Amino acid sequence: MTAGRWFTKLEDGRIRCDLCPRECTMSPGQRGFCFVRQATDDGIDLTTYGRSSGFCIDPIEKKPLNHFLPGTPVLSFGTAGCNLGCRFCQNWDISKAKEDDRLQSRATPEAIAEAARQTGCRSVAFTYNDPVIFAEYAIDTAEACHAVGLKTVAVTAGYIRPPAREEFFGAMDAANIDLKAFTEGFYERQCFAKLPDVLETIAYAVNETDCWVELTTLLIPGENDSDGEIDAMTQWIARELGPDVPLHFSAFHPDFKMVDKGRTPLDTLLTARRIAKANGLHHVYCGNVHHPESDTTFCSHCGEALIERDWYVLRRWNLSHGACPRCHTKLPGLFEDRPGDWGAKRRVLPM
Repeated sequence: MTAGRWFTKLEDGRIRCDLCPRECTMSPGQRGFCFVRQATDDGIDLTTYGRSSGFCIDPIEKKPLNHFLPGTPVLSFGTAGCNLGCRFCQNWDISKAKEDDRLQSRATPEAIAEAARQTGCRSVAFTYNDPVIFAEYAIDTAEACHAVGLKTVAVTAGYIRPPAREEFFGAMDAANIDLKAFTEGFYERQCFAKLPDVLETIAYAVNETDCWVELTTLLIPGENDSDGEIDAMTQWIARELGPDVPLHFSAFHPDFKMVDKGRTPLDTLLTARRIAKANGLHHVYCGNVHHPESDTTFCSHCGEALIERDWYVLRRWNLSHGACPRCHTKLPGLFEDRPGDWGAKRRVLPM
């Protein structure tokens, strides 16, 4: 076990975890909502430090990140547990697991960075379950990655408090943050969390850090997919974050405790995309469906197709020094002169 960094000792001997807005208050030996942060006599232990539920090399587009080193491979791993309780979780076997149920691989931050470097990855992603709950491990690994020239990526729901938030996003080069809905009722009923805390994190990460941020919303039929909700959400994004933050609308499939809903129709995703673009967002994508047009990155000024994708495969690269070759408008994100060629491959990496 490794000591946690964010906690308060209370006068009655209990420990309050200050990592996320839950602020779990525990007696020594008890664990918080996430199940992996445990109170001790002196503070908090992170029981999953150095332990993983598996390592895979993925395409960066799978995170999803479309404006961050396109086409390159990323070493992805997670641990166990989560600080949200989403009934529709699509990684529930990891996020809802106790650490002894899932964790097998053991790796130091330095070993992870070296494995990523040796296999030609350009970055390491903290994903599968939310890295907020293993923030100490993620931050230490990020430092090891930066030491050997690698980037770091967080795939997170953004349920984190300052000052942990500052240190966490300060260690990340890119993040995909889940904006699960735009009503407080959805967050409280379906995720056992609060929307304002997530919005605060998103605004902080976009406006006050150097971390590149893309957003994802999983559209669930009848739950968070109404035109009115999409309109309100995308107006907020345009107003508070600006038009250049990429937004991914992703298709739902029945899973975990939400099997009474059908899959998201393509028309729902395309309608959401039209609303978002009408509200001024420049880069809006549809995920978990096969629709090449909504996979394509277009110039926000002249409409030129800049990066054409088919799922995770890049079909055409039409960038010149990170800009549109026709009108020279800079494309927001991190791009190199040549894209990667990893494609849609997924490789399990023993550690």
